[in-house]
Amino acid sequence: MSDTPTIKTLQSITEVSEADWNACLANDHPFVMHQFLRALEESGSVSAEAGWMPYHLALELDGRIAGVAPMYVKGHSQGEYVFDHSWAHAYERAGGKYYPKLQLSVPFSPVTGPRLLVPEGPEREMRQRLLLQGAKEVATRLNLSSVHATFLEPEERDLMEADGLLIRTGEQFHWVNEGYENFDDFLAQLSSRKRKAIRKERAGALENDLEFEILTGSDLSEIHWDAFFNFYIDTGNRKWGTPYLNRRFFSLLGEYLADAVVLFMVSREGRYIAGALNLKSRDCLYGRYWGCVEDHRFLHFETCYYRAIDYAIEHGIRRVEAGAQGPHKLARGYLPVETYSAHWLRDPGFHDAVADYLQTETRQVEAEINYLASHSPFRHENSE
Repeated sequence: MSDTPTIKTLQSITEVSEADWNACLANDHPFVMHQFLRALEESGSVSAEAGWMPYHLALELDGRIAGVAPMYVKGHSQGEYVFDHSWAHAYERAGGKYYPKLQLSVPFSPVTGPRLLVPEGPEREMRQRLLLQGAKEVATRLNLSSVHATFLEPEERDLMEADGLLIRTGEQFHWVNEGYENFDDFLAQLSSRKRKAIRKERAGALENDLEFEILTGSDLSEIHWDAFFNFYIDTGNRKWGTPYLNRRFFSLLGEYLADAVVLFMVSREGRYIAGALNLKSRDCLYGRYWGCVEDHRFLHFETCYYRAIDYAIEHGIRRVEAGAQGPHKLARGYLPVETYSAHWLRDPGFHDAVADYLQTETRQVEAEINYLASHSPFRHENSE
């Protein structure tokens, strides 16, 4: 590069314009768009008080933005979905201070995507390396224990591994559209027993006069967000104790990224009783939040999984990512895939101890994925 690069830190996403930030994206991934990150900050869902202090990176060349990275100073390990609590406890028992740490990620979003945002071009990898080096320099300057980059795409995983970061493997369940013309076309690829089970679940979900609708773009209104927030709060209170997102976030999401939102809503007798929030890119539908205020048989499977498959087939979307965890998704056509994170630990002894741990953990994850894949619901060769 002919110009001298400069790395700057930003304590608000608004220190970079939407146009400059989004120009660094190589695709239309919604979770790393300026609008999504701004909604998190403007709503107060992300803040120093919440334990997610924005500390984004910006790479400048000749005074112009050439790359960015969403980064946060973390005071805890919540909302990450790559669990390192045991690392923190071990390090602190040994006399170290694990928190605060740096996190290259999208808050509350276990969604694989780019973390070192640099547009396509011959200098892309060099600029990514400069951003990664910048993150390590920030951690050193602030005397932080570590840098963690979560839910990485394979390209960035390889880059970070080559730079000496430790790679951790996780597991999710994704559905892949093999060019299906309709849902029955997809079902035809499953074993007879699985086809019958899914048809039974779909029929059962339509009982009790439930009505389904899909909302996106200008169809979204504050009435829908009011109802969905109630579902989200109910689920959050039961799962996490304190939900991560506040009501204003959903309004801002609808204002800033309405065309990327796909909201499945369910009503009974004119009243919304359940919903599932998805975001979409050109090639992926990302399932994020689900909730309900009435329990109905198979409603969760229908709203979150089968409606997502229907939508992906109808709109030619290649993949559905159904979020974190959930081996129960396997029977519904969502297959196990690896996810990746990368970790830089300043203390060499701690680095070596975690490296040893990850060798064993990676073998266990790979064995589980292989086992689950062998129990795929899809028809096997020489079967029916």
